[in-house]
Amino acid sequence: MQKRKAAVFILLGQSNATGHDVPMEEKDIIRTPLCNVFGLHRDDNQSFGVTSLKWSGYTSGGMNLGETQDDTYSVANCLAALWQAHVDCGNEAELGDLYIVHMSVGAEGVGPGQMWSPDKEQTLTPGELGTVNISLFPLSMHIFSLLDQSFSELGLEYEIIGLHWRGGEQEFLQTVDYLRPILSSIYHKLMDEWNRVLHCPPTVLHRIVCRDRVLLNDPNGGQLESMNHINAVFEELERDYGNISIFDVRNAPQYVPDVQGNGIFKGDVVHFTPEVNRWVAGEILNDYINNRAQ
Repeated sequence: MQKRKAAVFILLGQSNATGHDVPMEEKDIIRTPLCNVFGLHRDDNQSFGVTSLKWSGYTSGGMNLGETQDDTYSVANCLAALWQAHVDCGNEAELGDLYIVHMSVGAEGVGPGQMWSPDKEQTLTPGELGTVNISLFPLSMHIFSLLDQSFSELGLEYEIIGLHWRGGEQEFLQTVDYLRPILSSIYHKLMDEWNRVLHCPPTVLHRIVCRDRVLLNDPNGGQLESMNHINAVFEELERDYGNISIFDVRNAPQYVPDVQGNGIFKGDVVHFTPEVNRWVAGEILNDYINNRAQ
C-alpha cells in the first residue's frame, strides 16, 4: 500500500522569523491543536538529547525551538492557520497534512560568537531574549537528522516544500569589516550541511530590504554597504546552488516605495507587520498548490 505523503515547512532565522513584536490578536491565537498541521513543541524536542521527534497538533505557542516568544504573527503561525483553513474548506485531498519545523532567535546572526554560527560551541539554554543561548546550527542539524526516522515511524513519505531563511540583519547592523570577507564561506558551510542532511530541499533566502532602518541609523553608509554585501552573498548562493532562490518582500501588495517603512514595516522600520507576514505565508501556500497542480 502506498504511503501517505506529508509536506514539511522549515523556517529558520532571526527576529523576523520569530515574528518579533507582532503579537497575535486573541481571535487569531491557535490554542486548540490543529488537526492537519503539526509542529515540534519545545517541551518535547528542544534538546540535543532527543533521539526521536515528537510531533503534536500545531498551536501558535511553544513551537519555536529557538527563543520563547509565542503567539506572534510569524510566517510559521500564519502558514499553519492558512493551511488548516484551506483544508477545512474541503481541500484536504489537495494539501494533506503539514509539518512545521521552526527555529529562530532574534538578533542572532551567523558570524563568530553568534547563535547561528556553525562553529559555536554546543550549548542550549532555553528562554526569552536576554536569557536564551542556543547553538542553533548544531541543533538544526540534530533535528533535521531525525526527520527520515520520524516519518518512517509515522508511516509517511514526506517532502520538504521549503526551507526558508529569514536572517542576515544582524550582520549588517554590526558593520564589522572582518565579517564581510568570511560571510560567503560561512553561508556556504550552512547550505552545504543543510543540503547534505535534508537531501537538497528547495531553499529560500529572504532578501534584506531594511534600507530605511539603515539610513536612519547610519547616514554615512556603512550599514547600507554591509546590507548590499549580504544580499550579494545571497545572490551568489542562488547562482551556486540549484535548489536556492531569493524571496523579495517588496513584491507584497502592501509595499510602497519612497515612504518611511515602505508600508511593510512596523514603526521600528525593521520588523514586518502582521499583514506582510500573512501575505508571505499565503505566497508559500499558493506556490505549493500551484506546483502540485503542474
